[in-house]
Amino acid sequence: MDDQGRGAGPRPEDGGEAPPGRRPPGPLPYEGVWRFTAPATDASVPQARHAVRDLLVRQGVPVADDIVHGLLLIVSELVTNAVRHAAVLSPTLAVEVAVGAEWVRVSVEDSHPYRPTALEADHGQTGGRGLLLVREITREAGGVCDVEHTAAGGKVIWAALPLTATRAV
Repeated sequence: MDDQGRGAGPRPEDGGEAPPGRRPPGPLPYEGVWRFTAPATDASVPQARHAVRDLLVRQGVPVADDIVHGLLLIVSELVTNAVRHAAVLSPTLAVEVAVGAEWVRVSVEDSHPYRPTALEADHGQTGGRGLLLVREITREAGGVCDVEHTAAGGKVIWAALPLTATRAV
C-alpha cells in the first residue's frame, strides 16, 4: 500500500495548559487525514486493515477498543466490496482515514460508478451482507455512514464513528 499521509503533525506550543474542559487552539496531535492506495486484489483486504490499525496506534488516537474492532471490520468489508464488485472498472482503490478531536472516519473509494445499497439479510445466501453489517456496526457505535459519488464518476463509501462508544438505542 502506498501511504500518502497528510497528517496534522505536532501541534505548535500554545504557551501552557488549557483550562480543564476547554480545548487548546489548533489540532490535537492525533488529528489529520491519511490516504492509502492499493490494487483491487484480495491481498489488499488484510493490508488495509493492518494499515488502519497501525496508523491509529502510531498517531496515538485515543479510540476505544470496541470502536477499533468495529472500524477494522468496516474497513475489511468496504475493501472486500471494492475488490469483488469494482475491480473490473477500478484496478486501484483508496482508503482514507480522517481523525478529528472526537471521531474517526474511514472511507474506501473506487472508480466504479455503481452505487451499492445495504441489502436485507437473505438467510439462503452466504454473502451480500457487507454493507448491512457496516450500517449496523456504525449505528451501534453511534456513528453515521453513507455512499457518495465522486467528481470523477466513481464512489466513496464511508463510516464515521465516535472515538468512544455512544451506544445507539
